[in-house]
Formats: sequence, structure tokens, C-alpha cells
Amino acid sequence: MNIEKFLKQRAVKISVSGSYTLPNWYDAAGQPRAFACRTRRVSPFRVLVDAPVPGRIGDQFTSFFSDFGKFDCHVSDISPGGFLMELDTTAQTRKVLSQKLTWLEQRENDPSIQDRRDHARFIPEVPHSTLLFADGSTYPCFIIDISVSGVAVSSTVEPELGTPLSVGACVGRVARIFADGFAIKFVEQQRRIEVERLVTHAPKASPARMVPNAPRLQRLQKMS
Repeated sequence: MNIEKFLKQRAVKISVSGSYTLPNWYDAAGQPRAFACRTRRVSPFRVLVDAPVPGRIGDQFTSFFSDFGKFDCHVSDISPGGFLMELDTTAQTRKVLSQKLTWLEQRENDPSIQDRRDHARFIPEVPHSTLLFADGSTYPCFIIDISVSGVAVSSTVEPELGTPLSVGACVGRVARIFADGFAIKFVEQQRRIEVERLVTHAPKASPARMVPNAPRLQRLQKMS
């Protein structure tokens, strides 16, 4: 099924964090790479996600979601910044998932539940940004969550601990590495009202040097 048809089907609009692996993606140790993702729409048959690496149509892979569990899947369609996964599972599992979705939808619509944006870490409305390194290289990234002191991302690049870089307009260092991404601690704590805009703001090219944001690049080089 393609995404256009799925958008016309009955599904739950819900944001649930997860991770996935894809064929032919491995880490330095030769183990399958894991990437973070987040659901946009979910049904008992398929899931539309925002993700850093879409894979190819027909790819078989495994996904895991904190609220749903583990699934065997395949890619049925691709969109900018995400893809549609078909769930290859049993009728009983679909029934359980349907019940879970009904409960989650009720919880989402319950005004007594505290808004997640009041928490220390929050999920941005725009899930994608750009990483800039001291050598001038840039990589797209998927934002897992943000706080005023740092951001967790998932990307094809695997920097070492302590690596200086900027995500969007915020400069920091890699502070932690985990299975499906890494955390960046900002050099300067940001204001809550501004941090989401700054993190999702992609570096602009400098006409003079033809590199992304020359002042920010110079700052990263001094930190190296």
C-alpha cells in the first residue's frame, strides 16, 4: 500500500518512539545498525513513521516500539523524512494492537493527561535537522527528543564521544552513545521558548566560503 491510500484509511494519529534495523546497515563492530523513529499514524496493519533512513521498498526489517513491542515488517512506501511499514504479524497480534491503539487514543484525548511539552525532555514538531562537523561535513539527522541542555538524535554518521558539532544552530559535543543514536550536550544552555526553533534550524551556506555557516564552523574547529 502507498502512503496516500493509507492516509485515507482508519488509523490512530499518535506519536510513539521506536527503533528499527535495515538490511545492509552495520556498525563498526559488524552488528546491525539501529535507528530511532517515531510514529505518525498507526493501524493494526501498518505504521507511518518519521525516520532518518527510509530503506528501500520491499526491504524486510525488524522494528520495536515502547508501547507496542517488536514487529517483523517490510517497507511499502517512502516519503520525505519517513516511510510506511507493513506489519507482518498474526491475526491475534493485530487484535491486541487494535485494543492497545483504542486505549492510547483515549489517553491522547484525555485533557487530564499532562502535556508532554511541560516535561524536561520533549518531542519537537519538526523531527528532522542537520548536523555540522568541524571539517565542514553535514549529515541529516532525526531528532529523538530535546531539552534546554541537549538533544538526542539518530543519524547515519557515528561520531565518537566528545566530538564537537552543531545540530541546527546549537553547538555542543557528543555526550553519550546508545543503540540507535547519540546525545549531544549543548555548550550553552538554551531558553525553552527558543530551543526547538534553534535545533531544527538547518545551517545556511556562506556565499564567501561556500561552506555551511562559516562562524559556526570556525567555532567547532576551535573546539576540536
